Amino acid sequence: MKNVYFLSDAHLGSLAIDHGRMHERRLVSFLDSIKDKAAAVYLLGDIFDFWYEYRYVVPKGYTRFLGKLSELTDMGIEVHFFTGNHDIWAYGYLEKECGVVIHRQPLTTEIYGKVFFMAHGDGLGDPDPKFKFLRAMFHNSICQILFSAMHPRWAMWLGQTWAKHSRMKRMNGEEPAYMGENREHLVLFTRRYIQHHSNVDYFIYGHRHIELDLQLTKKARVMILGDWITQFTYAVFDGEHMFLEEFVEGESRP
Repeated sequence: MKNVYFLSDAHLGSLAIDHGRMHERRLVSFLDSIKDKAAAVYLLGDIFDFWYEYRYVVPKGYTRFLGKLSELTDMGIEVHFFTGNHDIWAYGYLEKECGVVIHRQPLTTEIYGKVFFMAHGDGLGDPDPKFKFLRAMFHNSICQILFSAMHPRWAMWLGQTWAKHSRMKRMNGEEPAYMGENREHLVLFTRRYIQHHSNVDYFIYGHRHIELDLQLTKKARVMILGDWITQFTYAVFDGEHMFLEEFVEGESRP
């Protein structure tokens, strides 16, 4: 029985991250290290810091990462890509060229007899009206059409600059620490959700850039996956046990 892997929030291409090429190589190195052990890989959003596909144009860069995704899917490994709040604008390239499965909404699925609820996590329980407004605007089809009318040279600069500003305004680029069971929005959302969906074994989220492994009830376990900016964390399910792990092999590599 092969493993199933879960990771999120690499923010590849971020202007706020130094040594972007090394950042990408680390993720590619991890994917390469698991390719013979993996049945599926779930990428739970914000893998790119800004990703926008035009009909005939895709963002520059990410060659090694996209090539590795294609290699995995060519090997028969399922690769699931959840759109996050930074990379929602995927319109077919990743599916057609790389063979990934795109998820635009939370997914409930069974893996090795266990029920998983997976989502990037944005929009689930966060009461911030400004964030809700921005999220609605980003998902609005008219706004997307208007943005697509811009020349890619200016549109990509605008998107990448916005993404950098979004990251740097948070406590010098760092996410707030875990706020506790009674204040963490994703935990509160999960508590409400399981009242009507008691069959779920694992709730897996990204978005918050914190590591969390919380046994919420006797059955339900909540995991927030950290990130691939400073933590390099991921979850792995071997069919019986679920673990949060840290990838350290490539940290000393140039």
